[in-house]
This record gives sequence, C-alpha cells and structure tokens, in this order.
Amino acid sequence: MPFFALVMIESRLVRMFDELKAEIGAEALADIPQEDLIELIQNKGQGYNKFIFEKNQTLKDICQNDKSFNIDFEAYLRGFDGETRDLLGVDATEGEKFLDIKGVIAKLNAKKVLLGYTQEWSSIDLKPFNNSEITTLEEHIKRRWADISAETAGEQYTPDDVIGLIAEIIASNIEDSDRLLKIYDCTCGGGNLLFGVEDRINAKVQRLTQTFGQDWNDALYALAKIESRFRLDSKILHGNTLTDDKFDDGAFDVVIANPPYGVSWKGYEKAIKDDKTQRFKYLPSISDGQLLFMQHLISKLSDRGMGVVVHNGSTLFSGDAGSAESNIRKWMLDIDIVEAVIQLPTDEFFNTGIYTYLWVLNKRKSGDRQDKVMLINASEKFKPLKKNKGSKRKEIDEVSRLEIVETLARFVDNDYARVFEKEFFYFNKQGIILTNIDSLDYKEQPLMVTTDKAVYSFDSDRETIIKQSGAKREELGCGKFVVKAAFKKASKTQAERIEITVELTPDYQKDYEIIPFHRDEVANREAIAAFMAKYITKPFEYLEKVVGVEINFNKVFYKPEKLRSVEEILEEIVMLDEELKELEKLIIEG
Repeated sequence: MPFFALVMIESRLVRMFDELKAEIGAEALADIPQEDLIELIQNKGQGYNKFIFEKNQTLKDICQNDKSFNIDFEAYLRGFDGETRDLLGVDATEGEKFLDIKGVIAKLNAKKVLLGYTQEWSSIDLKPFNNSEITTLEEHIKRRWADISAETAGEQYTPDDVIGLIAEIIASNIEDSDRLLKIYDCTCGGGNLLFGVEDRINAKVQRLTQTFGQDWNDALYALAKIESRFRLDSKILHGNTLTDDKFDDGAFDVVIANPPYGVSWKGYEKAIKDDKTQRFKYLPSISDGQLLFMQHLISKLSDRGMGVVVHNGSTLFSGDAGSAESNIRKWMLDIDIVEAVIQLPTDEFFNTGIYTYLWVLNKRKSGDRQDKVMLINASEKFKPLKKNKGSKRKEIDEVSRLEIVETLARFVDNDYARVFEKEFFYFNKQGIILTNIDSLDYKEQPLMVTTDKAVYSFDSDRETIIKQSGAKREELGCGKFVVKAAFKKASKTQAERIEITVELTPDYQKDYEIIPFHRDEVANREAIAAFMAKYITKPFEYLEKVVGVEINFNKVFYKPEKLRSVEEILEEIVMLDEELKELEKLIIEG
C-alpha cells in the first residue's frame, strides 16, 4: 500500500502539472518565476515534490541509476511537502507511522530488493485513471491486503457491488439541484465506500457533492486523506469517531458507513459513558459497538437527510426486551427513521461468509411510508463469481441492484419483499408470578406444621396456606414448607443430635410471556388479558411489562420444505423392497 500510494501521488501530480501546462501553455509556464510557480502548484492543495516540479524527474528516472539510487530515492521522498511525508511515513517515529513507507523500505533494504521493487512500481502509469478508477484499484489492493492482515471478521472492506447498490439507493432519492450535497462516512477506512458512492451519484445526478470522513486506523486514514486531496471538495480527518468526533457541529444530507462487526469498545468504555453529546441514547453490549455507530450517524443527519448503513445480523435481534440493543431499535422505530432493511446474500464480503444487512434511514419519509418499514430479502439476488475473491463468492449484479432499488421505490409487497406497520416488530414481554402447587397432593397427604405461635396447613380448595392462631384464621397465599435436617456435633451443654427445622416460604415462580403488541394502549392491555385468559391456567399476578423490538427475517420469509406425500414414500419403499429381493436372489443363486 505505501508504494501504491507513492505511485498514485506522483501520477496525480504529474497529471496536474500536464493540465497546468495545457491551460497556461508550456512556454508561458516556463516564463513564470520559480517561486510563483511553486506557490501556484501548492495553492492547488494536491501536494508538491521538488523532483517532479523543479527537476522534471520522476520515480522512474531515479531508478535508472543504480549507483546513486539510495541517495536519490531518499531525496525524492524528502522532496514531498510536509503533509505528504507525514501520510507516507517518510519521517515516521514510533507511533506515528501512517503508511510507514520508512519501515517498508527498511525491510526491502534488508532483503536487498529495494531497487528492483521500486523499479517495478515506477513502471506503472496511473495517469490515465480517473478518481473513481484509482479508488477501485486501491480497493483491490486493500482487499488482497485484508486477506492476510484483517484481525477480525468485523473488519470489512465494502465490495464494489455493494457500494453500487448503496449508491443506487441514495441516488434514487436525490434530484438535480444546485444545492450542495454533503456526504459523510464515520468509519471511512481508505475511502472506497465514501468516494465510490460520491462518484456514482455524480454519474447519475446533477448535483455538487462534498465528502466528509473520519477513521482511526493510521494507514487507512492516510489513504483516504491522500485520495481526498485530488477531489474537488473533500475533508478527511483522523481519530476515533466514538470518542473524538471531528465533525461535532456537522449535519449531513447523506450518511453511509460499514462499521466493524462484533468489535469490543471496552478499551474506551469510560469515554463513551462520559460522552456529553447526547448522541448515544443507550449503550449496547460492550462486546459489539455497531449500534453506537448507528446512533452516532442518526445524530449527524440533517432534517431531510437519509443514510444507508451496513451491519451484520446482531443489530436486528441481539438483546432481550429492555436491553440496550432492543431499546435502540425501538427508539429508531419510534422516531420513524427506518425506511427499509435489506438482507444481502451470504459470501458477499472478502473475509466472511455471513449474512449482512443494509439499514436504509430516511428523515423525509413520504406520507404513505410513515410508520412503516419494508423488509427486502435480497439473499438470492446475485450472480456467482467465476473466481472467488477470498470469502467473496457472489456479487449483486447490476440487474439485481436495479431490481432491489425498484422494489424499494415501489414500496409494495412482492415475493421477496414485504411492508409492515412498524409495530409489527414490537412485542410485549409481560412478567407474571405463578403459584407452584403441583408437587404435592395435599388432599391425600395433609400436612400441618405446629409452632409456638400458630398451626400452619394448606387449604387445597382455596389454594392457600392457612395460619391458625387460636380462633384467628389467616390466609397467607401460596407457599411451601421447607423441611431441613442438619447433623450437630456434641457440645458442652448438648449431646450429638440431628436438628430438624421447618421454614415457611413463598413459592412463587416468575415467568415471562411474549405477547403481540398493539399501538393503542387500551387494545394492548386487552390483548394481554386475552392472552393470559387463554394460555395461563394457574393463579398469577402481573409484574412489570417491557416492550421489545426485533427484526426477524427468518420469521417473515421462512419457506417450509415441501414434504413428500405418504403415497410417494410408500411407492419408493415397495420399489426398494423389490430391488432387495432381486439382490438376495442373485446372492443365493450364486
């Protein structure tokens, strides 16, 4: 990656210089004083290199002389402007490596292959490639890099076909306008998703775009930052979005992200809990920070903003009713920001084969979509790759992408998509206390316990313990007698013995019932009461009720396997029986 970045930077600077010559004229450019020329180039904000602009030499020229290569290469690298040197890691010290070209050079030198390796890279001409194509090339290299270096399956590089689908969804909601469109990715990595979406939007819609991104991975941030300098209007910053939001005053028209899956946020737990921005309504399990990023992105949406976020399945159903995960989902549906959830095929990403999902967020839902959510099961909308790319064996082809976008645009049921009132995903978790009286038939085996103060017995007709103290009779409710025996050693005052004690304790069994939810509170209470009357036969008391939310694709789109008829099975048994008889006959006859 450092050498790809190096060649990319050089090709962009050379191309920029060629364009400047064509614009001003080679002769006129030659007449400009060097100081003014340097200032003119530096004002473009794309970087600077003394060898390219002052000596008219490139990396390929430096590689021609093997005698002076090491000295010239060092000078060439130091000839870049300060920011480029920092991003490449030319002057890196421990902990400030970014792309760490210095460390890579040291390894190549130790193997005595630096010159040959650099010559190979210098022979690659990236000038003909536009911004979008460069981003795609960079993604292919990062993908190969990820195959061997990704620490967890949660570290995902978004493949080009998924980027295409995300861009199509967003573009379908954008009209031609002279108003600036601000696009934000809070985990932008090397920028492939952010810039890929921008390029595709620009190809479909007449709209000025501005991109914003943040990432805390040094190398990926450096790649995105370098790429941003060659784009019309882009701002990439370095840092942990969850603890150090660099765009804390920003509001964006479009938010996109593919945050890490199942990655712990324990290392910065205190900072998250002490966060004063109010962007985190609830804190999910410390083992998975996906829904922290989701809440952050929602806080970044403008009043009419929309977004598409990639997650794994845990964001749909992890956590019981009352948990932070369930509460976050409920909050999202309560504020009516979820327009759709799209299940993608398995084997779509480079280093995991799991199902992934696109959450489509929209703060400007049309009237017919308000308080509704569409589920799209696009798990079969793909073409198999002719050659696998790591774990990636499928791709969402263009026909499938357009079909998915059209389904979302129509917002009506079909064979792989359904529209629901948002309350379909809510459920009541009703707590109750049951009486456990099944363990003993008290009519057949009456039990009485006598103490100094009272006599206790069980009235099986009324299903209650009776406390009789003189003439006073008191019903204590359901309970149980706990009889305990314990061996006691001899003491100075008492002989060795077995002590028997009887303890009267409540015998309550706590249970929970999952009951469908109704938007109207009166109807909801009536539905709970009807459920209890139908299914709960023992005496009980109501405890707390919690409303949970989960999105279950299997429940909605499950198709039971068609079973064979009994007649068909019997016919096959008869056929197999005949075959066995024939085989047996052949064996006997020799």
